[in-house]
Amino acid sequence: MSTIKPPTNNPLGRVMDEDLYRCVHCGLCLNVCPTYLETGLETESPRGRIALMKGLREGRIETSKRVVSHWDLCLGCRACEAACPSGVPYGRLIEGVREQVAKKGATSWRHRLVSAVLLRGLLPRLWALRLLVRMLRLYQRLGIQSIVRGSRVLKVLPGSVDRLERQLPRIPPQFFNVSPQVYSAMGTKRMRVGLLAGCVMPLVHGPTMEAAVRVLLRNGCEVVAPPGQGCCGALNLHSGEGAGARKMARRNIDVFLSAGVERVVVASAGCGSAMKEYDDLLKEDAEYSEKAKRLAEMTVDITEFLASLPLVQPRNRLDLRVTYQDACHLTHAQRISHAPRRLLEAITGLELVEMEDASRCCGAAGTYTITQREMSGQLLDSKMEAVLATGAEVVATANPGCALQLEAGLRLAGSDGRVCHVVDLLDEAYGREE
Repeated sequence: MSTIKPPTNNPLGRVMDEDLYRCVHCGLCLNVCPTYLETGLETESPRGRIALMKGLREGRIETSKRVVSHWDLCLGCRACEAACPSGVPYGRLIEGVREQVAKKGATSWRHRLVSAVLLRGLLPRLWALRLLVRMLRLYQRLGIQSIVRGSRVLKVLPGSVDRLERQLPRIPPQFFNVSPQVYSAMGTKRMRVGLLAGCVMPLVHGPTMEAAVRVLLRNGCEVVAPPGQGCCGALNLHSGEGAGARKMARRNIDVFLSAGVERVVVASAGCGSAMKEYDDLLKEDAEYSEKAKRLAEMTVDITEFLASLPLVQPRNRLDLRVTYQDACHLTHAQRISHAPRRLLEAITGLELVEMEDASRCCGAAGTYTITQREMSGQLLDSKMEAVLATGAEVVATANPGCALQLEAGLRLAGSDGRVCHVVDLLDEAYGREE
C-alpha cells in the first residue's frame, strides 16, 4: 500500500479507496491480461492501470491524454479479477475511473462520438436503433452493399472504414419483439421466467432469441418478454456513461419486478453480468437500492439456468465438430464456464473440441471494435488462429458481441465456418425431434 496520504477530495469520483488499495501489485494479473500479453507494457496491464489510478488519487499525476489512453485500451474483460488473490474488483475500478474521465471531457474524439451517437443517442431510444438496423438491412438486401464493396470507394476513406463495413453482421429478415404475450410451457410447468430482450440482440440475433424461448418452453418454463424493457446499460457503464446506465437499470427493474416472474433469464453474457451487479450500481439510490438487489438475485444466464435444471435431453443427433469461445463476462465476471460446455455435451453426436486460450478476449468488448480498432483486430487475429486450429465447423459462444466479432473474423479469414449461441445448437437438437 502506498505511504502517501491521499487528498480528501477524491479525483476518481465514486472509486472507493478500499477497492483501489486492495491491489498489492503482485503481478499475477499480467499473464491473463490480453493487452499486456499483446504489448508487454506495464502500463497496459491491470497492475499498471491501477498504479495510474493511485497516482491520480494521491495527486502525483493529472488526467492527461496519455494517462487516459492506458485506461481506454483496457477491454474490461475482467480476466484479472479471476486471477487476483486479493480480490481486487477491477471491473468496478475501471468503470468508476472512466465515468470520472467522461465527466471531465478527457476522452478521445472517437470515444466522444460513440458516446453521443450510440450510448446517449440510440440505446436510450430503441425505436431509433431499430430504424437504423432496418436501413442496414435494406442496404444489404437491395444490393447496395455489393455495389459499394465492388467500387472500392471505402478503401480510400480514413479510419479503417472499409474493415468496419466488412464486419457488419448479416441482418436477419425478422426482429424479435417484446410483447405482453405469455408463452406456455411444454409439459409440466416448472416456473415462470422473464426473458431480457435488450437492445442489439433482438435486432441482430432475433433467431437466437426465438431459439431461447423455444428451449425454455421445452424445459417446462412459462416465458414472458415484457414490453417496456430496454437496454441493460452495460455498454454505457463500461464506457463511463454511468448516469445513463443507472437510468436504464431503473427501467428494467420496474418492468421485471412487476412481471410476476421467478427468474430473469439473459442470453447475453455482458447484459447478465451488468444486471447481476445492479445492486452495486444503484447502492446509493434510496428508492431503488433494495429493488436492484432483488432483481440482481433473480437474474441468471440462460446456460447457467438450463444447466441447473434436470435438462430435457435432446434425442436427435447433431453430427458437428464444435469449439466453444468463453465470453469474458460469463467466465470472468459471472464465473460460469462449465454450464455452457455441459449443455453442448448433452447433445448427441456433437464433438466438443477445446481451443487454445478459450477464455482470452476475442477483442469485441462492446464498443471497443470502434474505439480501439487496432488492438481489437490484433486480438481477433490471435483468436482466429486458435479457432481454425481446432478444425471445428461451428464456433459456439454465449454473448452477441463475441458472436459478431467471431463472425467477422471467420469472414476475414475466408472460412465457411459458422458462429452460433449455445442455445441455437440446443434448439436445433430439440427441433429435429418434430
